[in-house]
Order: sequence, then C-alpha cells, then structure tokens
Amino acid sequence: MMVQVDHNELVSKQHVFISGLARAGTTVLMRKFHATGLYRSLTYRDMPFVLAPNLWRRLSLISRREIENAERAHGDNLFVNIDSPESLDEVFWRVFVGDEYLQKTHLNSHVPSGEVLRKYVRYVNAILSAHTPRKELYLSKNNNNILRLGSIHQAFPNALILIPFREPLQHAFSLLRQHRRFSGLHEQNDFILSYMTWLGHHEFGLDHRPFLLGSTRLNPYSTETLDYWLQLWCRTYAWLENSKPKSALFICYEDLCAHEENWASLAELANIPVSRRISDPFKLSNRSIDNAVDQCLADHASTIYTRLVTQARDQLSW
Repeated sequence: MMVQVDHNELVSKQHVFISGLARAGTTVLMRKFHATGLYRSLTYRDMPFVLAPNLWRRLSLISRREIENAERAHGDNLFVNIDSPESLDEVFWRVFVGDEYLQKTHLNSHVPSGEVLRKYVRYVNAILSAHTPRKELYLSKNNNNILRLGSIHQAFPNALILIPFREPLQHAFSLLRQHRRFSGLHEQNDFILSYMTWLGHHEFGLDHRPFLLGSTRLNPYSTETLDYWLQLWCRTYAWLENSKPKSALFICYEDLCAHEENWASLAELANIPVSRRISDPFKLSNRSIDNAVDQCLADHASTIYTRLVTQARDQLSW
C-alpha cells in the first residue's frame, strides 16, 4: 500500500536527478548514488508497469525472481540485473504530456503544467513507497529531462540536479558508434526498436529523434558523420548553459575519472556518505578517432567544453 506523506516534506527532500546527453557517464554516476543504498530508483523489477510500481510489486512473481547479470545492449562492459536502476520514468512524461514534446523527427523542450507536476510528485511518492522499507530519497537518471529541467526544479526545489558532460570529440564518437550499433540491432529485431520507442529512448538508432533546443533548424549533417553528433553536443550543452536552473551542476566526466575527491565533493553536497559498496568505477574509455571533422565545429565545441569545465570545477570548489 502506498504510504501517504506530507507533500511539503516530500518535495523538500534532496532527491537526485541526473540528465545529460547519452554517453556522458550518466549511468555510472547514477549507479554510484544507488550503491549507497539510500535511494530508490526504478529498476527492471518495475517492468512492465512502471506507472504502477506498488501494484506490480504485489502482483508479479518477477519481484521474487533472480536474473543473472548480463551486459547491456550498448556493449560497454556495464552489466545489469533485475535490480539495476534504469532510466524508466520517461514513460510518465510520454503518457501524460507526450504531445507537448514528442515530434516525429525531434524532441522539443517543454514546460509541463502545474497539474502534471503534481501528478509527477505523486508518482515519485508511489515509487518511494514501493520499496520495503520505504525509501525517502528518489534517484532519477533520465536524459530527456534536459527538456524540462526547470520544471523538475520547480517540483523539487531542493533536489540535486546533475548534468554530466564529456570531452566533445570523444563524446560525439561514442554517440556515433552507438547509433551504428543500435541501427543494426533495430534492423535485426523490431521488438528492440519498439521497446526503446515505448520507453522514450530516441538517443540513437533507427528511431533517433534529436533534441531541438532553442532553434527551428534541424542538424544539417548526416547521422553517419562525426560532425552530426558533434553539432548535437554543441547545441545541447550551449543551450543548457543558458537554460538550466542556477542550482543545477555541470559534472565533468573526465574530472570524475581523474580525481576521486570529485565524487567525495558530490557526496558531501548530497549529504550522503561516500559509498563503500562495490559499484562501477569512473573510468575513461577514450578511443582513437580518425574520422574527418569540421575544424570550425570542433573548435566551437572545445570552447564550450572549456567553459563547462571551469564552471564544473568552480561549483565543486576545487
């Protein structure tokens, strides 16, 4: 049974919302928080009824099954099991306000109504209540929340909103590789394509729909080029520089990998202990890039990256 809690108490908690372009280190960062044992996040146990977590926990035998670890479809050495936290709460936004931001070729930023935000708060309460004993802190990793960060902040004003980013050429190359990988998977298996569309995952693959942020112009490059993904990186993070809530923090993934004190600083900001549990390490997986790239675009990306690194370091005070 869902526990009813005081609305003001629920929204005043320091929940954690992680959102950035795919391949920015969002999953590893989410797992680091989840490993503390202090947070409740949607997991594969909540499938397929992610909008009714309490009902599904009571009715489904899957809640008592154990499934062995398996590498996720990205082929990136991240292994998942039925209790792995995952980006599943986008289904809420797709069901209730999908017509506001889901277009056939792209995704728009949007501002959900007050009533929808109140529904979302009740949804978070239901997710927290679906854990025994009840958890008090919610953890979300949802890259599409880029489209509505201001509203997330409005609903949960004390939440810790984290926006990871990576060195742009490496980030763009990773997106290109995943786009090719998932396009192949989608061609082989219609279910994978339908499943990702149902979850609202359009980051790459045959149903790729880019963020169209503060512009009416679609990306002029082919998705088969590094320039396309580099342009997407530039547009996304330049837009976030100007649109994110002031309290939201940019997180440089390279710094997380190189300096352990960065995670300690984040844990301190979240008022949680540095986890001693085994969790995925922050580690770089840079690759050799021999793809041609527009040098002006690369220089523009480098300028944005330098600004973001400076801001990220200033925010974590090191």
